[in-house]
Amino acid sequence: MSKTIERHEFQAETKELLDLMIHSIYSNKDIFLRELISNSSDAIDKLKFESLTNKEITQTEDSPCILLEVNKNNHTLTVQDNGIGMSREEVVHLIGTIAKSGTREFINVLKENKSQDSLLPPELIGQFGVGFYSTFMVADKVTLVTKRVGEPTATQWESSGDGTYTIEDTDRPSHGTTITLHLKQADSEDGLHDYTDEWVIQNIVKKYSDFVAYPIQMDIEHQEVERDAEGKPIEGGQTKTIVERQTLNSMKAIWTRPESEVSDEEYNEFYKHISHDWNDPLRNIRMKMEGTFEAQALLFIPAKAPMDLFYRDAHRGIQLYVKRVFIMDDCKELMPDYLRFIKGVVDSEDLSLNISREILQQNRQITAIRKRLVKKVLSSLEDMRKTQKEEYLAFWNEFGRVMKEGLYEDYENRQTLTEISFFQSTHDATALTTLREYVDRMKPGQDTIYYMTGESRAKIENSPHLEAFKEKGYEVLILTDPVDELWVQSVMEFDEKSLQSVGKGTVELGTEEEKKEAEKALQEKEQTYHSLLEFLKSKLENDVKEVRLSNRLTNSPSCLVSNPSDMTPQMEQLLKAMNQEVPHTKRILEINPNHPIMEKLQTLFQANKDDARLNDYASLLYGQALLSEGSPLPNPAAFSKLVTELMMQSI
Repeated sequence: MSKTIERHEFQAETKELLDLMIHSIYSNKDIFLRELISNSSDAIDKLKFESLTNKEITQTEDSPCILLEVNKNNHTLTVQDNGIGMSREEVVHLIGTIAKSGTREFINVLKENKSQDSLLPPELIGQFGVGFYSTFMVADKVTLVTKRVGEPTATQWESSGDGTYTIEDTDRPSHGTTITLHLKQADSEDGLHDYTDEWVIQNIVKKYSDFVAYPIQMDIEHQEVERDAEGKPIEGGQTKTIVERQTLNSMKAIWTRPESEVSDEEYNEFYKHISHDWNDPLRNIRMKMEGTFEAQALLFIPAKAPMDLFYRDAHRGIQLYVKRVFIMDDCKELMPDYLRFIKGVVDSEDLSLNISREILQQNRQITAIRKRLVKKVLSSLEDMRKTQKEEYLAFWNEFGRVMKEGLYEDYENRQTLTEISFFQSTHDATALTTLREYVDRMKPGQDTIYYMTGESRAKIENSPHLEAFKEKGYEVLILTDPVDELWVQSVMEFDEKSLQSVGKGTVELGTEEEKKEAEKALQEKEQTYHSLLEFLKSKLENDVKEVRLSNRLTNSPSCLVSNPSDMTPQMEQLLKAMNQEVPHTKRILEINPNHPIMEKLQTLFQANKDDARLNDYASLLYGQALLSEGSPLPNPAAFSKLVTELMMQSI
């Protein structure tokens, strides 16, 4: 047939865009094959749809297929499909012009974000030309031959990415598209692999396009030894080269199959494949999202915490697919940080293949999917807690510290998180408890949930702050994880019961009548010891902001407490460990008015207010309060010398 060759120049803006596409947008060059395969898959989908709506369209008898061909001699890679194809006008419209509007704005955005793997703005998502032009990252010349279903003539488009392209009529046996890449030489520094290597192609397809719904095939060469009639190798027989057409992708997206058709073994194997975990998952979660957007998810709750759970640079996130095409394996936007241990995949029907991290952060569908995923995970954990408590406790022992991050990060789901969180408690030496169980055990008239933070259970249980609580039988939550210092600042109440630290504020325990009697007794003691308390405060003014009598002590002579709004010593240590400057907060020295020491101090004070020993005793009371809670002494050597001198006096 006679051919009419037309030579065109790209628009100036399109030239600039093409240059950015080749050199800046994609840091991973392998992406080009994903783009071409996805375009071929879309073309087959469009043919199926159009054949249902247009009875005049007749398809070939060949099954839908995407064929990859490599030619080492010519150094080419060809991607061919039997989809709907394109007419000459569509080639000009979709490929000749990358974007009909907004090109200049698009280019400006790209220039500002060259480091991103795939930064494509919403107005261009879905344009055939954008993904197609990624081929120029790996090819010096690209030839496209396409024939639209129902049309007599095929069209050939060809360009070297130098600012011009040619279009001409040509022949093609049937509808579909064939794209031939004249490849650049492999360059490891530039991220260019040898794309005529069968192993390279197979690995790229397996990673990015394994779940494409149509077979991706390629002729694979392998050596075969000559065999006899029984199939046994013949000694000294010749080795011959066999070429077999193989399907490279599994086409088995496990999350798209009915749950009844997927075995536990298949779920476990898929989990191990995506998580690189040797253990079976604790539970899997299937969900389908419909409405204004469509997506499917298959999530897994691991049985064991990974070693890098608390590493800042650890690899985490959900794998994101679009129409079964792999996009990224660490989509952090789909799951909050406190659920970073959740593994799985999300497959969206509506997102673009070219979605970038910047677009993900602002995408409403991603936000909606994330909300649905979080609620589903938390409801599954709640169900596990109710129906399989031992299994849930095993989960909590592995991931409880991470889950508690959500108590201060996720206000929307805080109620659910407080219901499924477990804590140590003075109620039982080994068993954990929930806030709900704590509330159910509260004493009549008790309207406060008491807790104490500290380094270890042993230190907290031996703390003088708990003496009155033990004596009166009040339960106290024991919080020893560093994250506990953070969430207790955010969770102010549960079930209309306020949370209060036993190391802060004042303590009023018992019935209303008992509280009144205790308050009256304390006021009488304060009148007796008023001058002594003022003296102690003046001697310790550099260390404490107040000295007062307390009802929380029964055996110990003193302890240190904070105002409700003050930072705890544990929080100060936590912030210092994060290299943050923390101003020192003076605390309140509380003294047991019923301890024999107070009577002896009062006698000594009344006898001689200038007695030098009073200064030493004031320092001892403060130092003892620090030691009893496990805090360091400001001057250990001076404290040790003081104790030694007092021992010498008493011997």
